[in-house]
Amino acid sequence: MKKTMLTTPKISVLCLVLLGALWSCSSQSAAITPEIAASDEQLYKLGEKALKKDPEKARIYLRQVIDSFPKSYYAQRAKLAIANSYFDKGDEGSLIMAAAEYRDFIRSYPYSPSSSLAQYRIALTFFNQALKPGRDQTKTHEALVEFKRVSTDYPLSDEAKLAQKKVKECEQRLAEHYFGIAWLYNRSQAFRAAISRLTDIITNYPNYSQMDKIYYFLADSYYRSNKAEESVPFYTKLVSDYPRSKYAGDASDALKEIAAAKKAKAKK
Repeated sequence: MKKTMLTTPKISVLCLVLLGALWSCSSQSAAITPEIAASDEQLYKLGEKALKKDPEKARIYLRQVIDSFPKSYYAQRAKLAIANSYFDKGDEGSLIMAAAEYRDFIRSYPYSPSSSLAQYRIALTFFNQALKPGRDQTKTHEALVEFKRVSTDYPLSDEAKLAQKKVKECEQRLAEHYFGIAWLYNRSQAFRAAISRLTDIITNYPNYSQMDKIYYFLADSYYRSNKAEESVPFYTKLVSDYPRSKYAGDASDALKEIAAAKKAKAKK
């Protein structure tokens, strides 16, 4: 006597019918027929339709597409829709979930045309949580790494162009943050620490939009720590490259003082 074996699709149908009955009893219009449960397209459309009004219910439909039809075109779309549903909610917990879902999408469908979008949105989940300069910049650093990955892994994608702009925004924010720390060190005469921070900005964020003030405070830190000769290249750079800077006048005066002191010393 042969035993009757339940296949995975049949189990999925039974689960969906039961879920449909439960939702129907709770006055929610989610009745599922065996015909719908047997169709990846219809299940996907049911989930897609529910996304705006009831994301939790929508994810159940969409996950059923993935579980019952793992190699289907709609399974790929369902997985991306689940990630997008968390991303669109936008709160911290949802963004964490979104990043995890997008990463899983890339692992599952590495050659999908949507992989570049998934990577870009991973970066955005960190970027959208980043704090202003002066506060902890961990999320900004993480966003920067992920945006750079878009350009590296998907250089010809539309998202790569968007990511390049975000890279500049992240670097601008980080440079401003570290300048604030360096400025405090300079004001408190912790010149060695100020020099270290300012040098890092020049090295790591060369496209910072206010590089004139970096050169000025770097030169000033050297000058006020009795290293006048080491300040000269940075004062000179400021005067030659940023002649209209509000720091250019002070830099020019400092160069004159250094030249006069050097001349006076040579006469002794």
